[in-house]
Amino acid sequence: MAKVITICSGKGGTGKTISAINLGIALNSMGKSVAIIDGNLTMPNIALHLGAPSPPATISHVLLGKASIHDAIYEHSSGTKIVPGSISISSIPKAGESGDRFGKIVQHLKKENDFIIIDSAPGLSEEALLSLKACDEILVVTNPELPAVADALKTAKMAERMKKRVIGAIVTKIRKDDSELAIRNVKKLLELPILAKVPEDDSVRHSIASRNAVVITHPKSPASQAYMRLASKIAREDYRDEKSFLERIFGWMLR
Repeated sequence: MAKVITICSGKGGTGKTISAINLGIALNSMGKSVAIIDGNLTMPNIALHLGAPSPPATISHVLLGKASIHDAIYEHSSGTKIVPGSISISSIPKAGESGDRFGKIVQHLKKENDFIIIDSAPGLSEEALLSLKACDEILVVTNPELPAVADALKTAKMAERMKKRVIGAIVTKIRKDDSELAIRNVKKLLELPILAKVPEDDSVRHSIASRNAVVITHPKSPASQAYMRLASKIAREDYRDEKSFLERIFGWMLR
């Protein structure tokens, strides 16, 4: 049965869009049919990340009644379907008037795919709530810093109030220095399983410059391996990463 997963965060800059793109493309690489929707209607970034800044039809045009959903579906080189947002200010739909249409778009795509990944707007705005309402499950993205974790906790609690299942958290930009929270403390504060630990990795920046997903541009990088492991958990597929024996031992000791 198809599953809709919203990737959300309490604040911007956590790596939410990068996580949505890489999770979706990683799932696709495992043989799953995947569509990634840009649910950040006012500040969409998925098309920018993937090298198509001004697609002719977007989810915004669909919500405004100016295009059909089929017009706004694009196929990435990986085979992953992408439903981008519009960077044009004139094409921003009002969130309060888009709820039913957004939900119908998601349900339509659900009939044709194994997974729908929604990149939500950050925070708890009316726009962000559209993505929360439309999904089956939620992944919260945070950094190992107290303000980011506190905002992620608010987002998780709001999702729970909406009777949505928060399946876990993705912790990104991990440097493992004294200035950040230990992962065990992030887990304790959020009261959620940590499904992915994504290190600070220059490969991510290079993938953004290359306008592609890090799982494609740098498949053996630490960040790519973290997203592949996450996808294997979501898809319940076996995945053997590229970690060395010593990395596995030290990684286990640091949990």
